[in-house]
Amino acid sequence: MSQNDLTLPTRGFIRLASILALIPISKSAWWEGCRTGRFPAPVKLGPRTTAWRVEDIRDLIERLGRGEVNY
Repeated sequence: MSQNDLTLPTRGFIRLASILALIPISKSAWWEGCRTGRFPAPVKLGPRTTAWRVEDIRDLIERLGRGEVNY
């Protein structure tokens, strides 16, 4: 995925691989952050499909940029 492909839709859902392309963090650290409430909670779309609301990820990126959240 190139830098030009790292755009978020205005709303909808985003999968973990796309989030990790935007936020440089390991899967295990991401899941720990979700568990502790530091990162947004996932949404189960099906028995084996997990995603996050794009609005929540946009908000997280803004808060990371302002230094309000550490990862």
